[in-house]
Amino acid sequence: MPNSFSKTVRHLARLFLPRPMAAPVDMTGRHVIVTGASPGSIGYETARILAGWGAKVVATCVRNVPLMEATLREDLRKRGAGEHNVTAHRLDLSDPDSVNGFATWFRDKHQGRLHVLVNNAGIHRKTLAPRKQPPLAEDGFEIHWRTNYLGAFHLTWVLLPLLQRTGLQSGDARVVNVSSGLHERVGNEDLFDAGPLHEGPLHEGPSQGKPRHGKLRHEEPHHGEPRHEDPRHEDPRHDGPRYHSWDAYGRSKLAMIHMAFEIERRFAESHNLHAMAVHPGVVMTNLTLPPALRGRIGKVLHRISSALTSLVLLSPNAGAQTIVMCASTKSIQGGQYYERCAIGKPSEDCHDADASKRLWDQSEQWVGTLPGLAPTGENTRGHI
Repeated sequence: MPNSFSKTVRHLARLFLPRPMAAPVDMTGRHVIVTGASPGSIGYETARILAGWGAKVVATCVRNVPLMEATLREDLRKRGAGEHNVTAHRLDLSDPDSVNGFATWFRDKHQGRLHVLVNNAGIHRKTLAPRKQPPLAEDGFEIHWRTNYLGAFHLTWVLLPLLQRTGLQSGDARVVNVSSGLHERVGNEDLFDAGPLHEGPLHEGPSQGKPRHGKLRHEEPHHGEPRHEDPRHEDPRHDGPRYHSWDAYGRSKLAMIHMAFEIERRFAESHNLHAMAVHPGVVMTNLTLPPALRGRIGKVLHRISSALTSLVLLSPNAGAQTIVMCASTKSIQGGQYYERCAIGKPSEDCHDADASKRLWDQSEQWVGTLPGLAPTGENTRGHI
C-alpha cells in the first residue's frame, strides 16, 4: 500500500493539473439507474449529465424524493435538455424490501431494459478517533459494509437478469461501481476472517430476515465451527484492535472494486455485460461535510469557504466526470479501475481473482437468504 506521504504528494500535484471532462455521448434510448443522487452529490450530477445527453435516468435517494426529482428537472429545464428524461424513486440499500420493491418497479416500468447501473450510493459515518464497537445496521452488519457493499451487491443481483438480457440484445450493458482511493487503507484479509473486531463482514452470517437490534450474534456459526465470546467486546480496558470508520469505509470500497472485476470475469463474454470501478477523486459533497455543517448555517459557511475548498476538493460536477465517462463512452474497457477519466492503478489486492471470487460467492450465498426476492425465472449465475 502506498504510504501517506506519497499519496499526499500525488494529490497535491493533481491540484495543478487540468480537471478532465467526459466527452458528450448520445445516450438516447439507453436506460440508466443512478443510486445516491441527492442534490449536491456526484450521483445528482451523474444523473443530470446523462439525462441531458438523452438517457432515460432513474435517480434514487432515501429522503425527499419528490424534491430531488423536482430539482433535477428544473436544473435540466434551465439547461434546455432532458427535463423529461429523469424519474426519481426511493431506495434504501440497507433494507431488502426496499431493494426488491425498487427492482420490481423498475423492471415493470422499463420493460426489463437496463443498459447502465451506477452503484454510487454510500455512507461514511466519520469518527476522528477509534471506537470500541462498530455501528451496526438493523440486521447486525457493520453499517458501511451493509450499505455501501452488501446493499449494492443485492441491488446488482436482483437487476442482473435485466442487465444480462440488455447486454445480449444491445451488445452493451454496464455496471459502474463508485469506489474510493481509501480502499488502499485495507487489504483482502480484512474482507474475510481477520478477527472478531475486524472480522470478515460476512462472518456474522445471515439473520434469516430477523433484525438483530444492534447486537452481535456470537452464537451464530462461523464456517461450521462454534464462535466464542471475545473479551474485547466487553472489557473497555483492553488495548487490542479498535474500530475505525475510515478503515470500514475503505473496506466497503475495496469490495466494490472486487465486485466490478468479478462481474467482468463472469459476464463480459457471455452477456456483453461489463463493469468498472471508479475513484471520483476527493469531492466536496454532503458526504464530506460533518453533520454540524449540513444545516442552514453550515451551508452558508460552506458557500463562503467554497473558494478555498475548491483548491483542494473537487466539485460534485468534476467528481462525476469519470463516472459519466464509464457509463457512456463506447470504447470503454471493462474490468478496470478508473480515475481522472483514465485507467488508474488500484491496490495490488484488487487484482487477486481468488479473493474476488470468494467474496462474490459468499455475497451470493447471503443474498440467497433474503426474503422476498422478486422471481425472474432466469439463472443469474451466467446463463439465461
